[in-house]
Amino acid sequence: MQKSGKKRAYDMSCLKGPAVCCLFVFASLFTISPSAYGQVSLTGAPVNFGNVQLGTNLIQPLVVTNTGRASVTIYRVTVSGTGFTFVGPNLPIVVSSQRSVTLSVSFLPQTAGTVSGSAAVQGYATWGGKYRTRYGGVTVSLSGSGFSNTNPGYLTAPPSLNLGSVTLGNSQTQMLTVSNTGGSSVTISAANLNGSGYSVSGLSFPYTLPAGASAGLSVTFAPTTTGASNATLTLASNASDPSVSVSLTASGTSSSGTLSVAPSSMSFGSVTIGSTQSQSGSLTATGGSVTLSSTSSSNSAFTLVGVNPPLTLSAGQSVPYTVSFTPTASGAASAKISFFTSNSNSALETASGSGATVQHTVNLWWNASTSGTISGYNVYRGASPSGPFSKINPAVNSSLSYSDSAVQSGTTYYYVTTAVDASGVESSYSNQVTAAVPFP
Repeated sequence: MQKSGKKRAYDMSCLKGPAVCCLFVFASLFTISPSAYGQVSLTGAPVNFGNVQLGTNLIQPLVVTNTGRASVTIYRVTVSGTGFTFVGPNLPIVVSSQRSVTLSVSFLPQTAGTVSGSAAVQGYATWGGKYRTRYGGVTVSLSGSGFSNTNPGYLTAPPSLNLGSVTLGNSQTQMLTVSNTGGSSVTISAANLNGSGYSVSGLSFPYTLPAGASAGLSVTFAPTTTGASNATLTLASNASDPSVSVSLTASGTSSSGTLSVAPSSMSFGSVTIGSTQSQSGSLTATGGSVTLSSTSSSNSAFTLVGVNPPLTLSAGQSVPYTVSFTPTASGAASAKISFFTSNSNSALETASGSGATVQHTVNLWWNASTSGTISGYNVYRGASPSGPFSKINPAVNSSLSYSDSAVQSGTTYYYVTTAVDASGVESSYSNQVTAAVPFP
């Protein structure tokens, strides 16, 4: 058996004849001894995706714990069930004894109704040297339900919104996200306020919100007196829930100060899907005390940790925080990290990065044709076992190997070769081999 990187070896007997060759694709193979499974102790809880709308891809964490006494290397995750896919992180991963690792599984329902599946997580542990390796694993059940967009419109909004402490003479504005999680359009007829010092803007009523869409409504608080101020914002619509209420809280204050953020922007560069990269920043109050009332990120791939509003910083005080970037899709991504304070000098930081998949290569080897008139070989690739097959080498290949780097992550390919003699006559296809390219 031969190995080449992360590739699997396929051995097909050569067909005799002047114009037929055999093809090998090399990849890593693992031989698992059934009697050794008891030496690897992995556990995992079932993952339920709940109700997911058709055409929507939802990613959920799958937590696997090593309950044994030796480190376990997880090298393979095999997912079954229509619509379920393992999305990362890259394998292999080493899990120390009594530690856990978070894997990611996605669900893209194909039809309405309940779907069941499983994720088989396989690993191995080594004791006393490389010749004492034991294999084992755990199978975690997966479940979810797909629903069509034939259900009526349903309006959702956060139950409450805190605009923090605002200095008299200033104002504070926060964005309230309103979503239609139903299957048909919703018309919002009005946004009614019950309370003083508050106003709303950003949408013209009546406003039509398509199925599955969201819109931003700006809520502003401009105090005229010091002290706490409460209000209720009520959204009226023709949705299946015709009245949605949001509790508003804020307070007026006479103190003043400025909040600054450093750095003002963060660039995470290219990060592999399923992986996380973090950067640090700090908040500083100058000219007086500042109350950090709330924070927000405009993109869920960028998360802020380390500060827990409400938080009051005295003049000159600094507090650290961390921004993490965990891409779930390839391509560029950006976010605005907002720090809302007790006055109009709220701070803003921008973050950017891009999700990337791993570039894979399938290496091919084959045996020489037994004909003495062979001038070279052609390599063909198809997306299914029955073809069609397309030639991927630009010219007749005179060697007995070929590397195919034009492959996509998470795709399975089928390869055959032909032999070409000195007069240009090409043989029939050789035996077929399969190469499954991992994701990402």
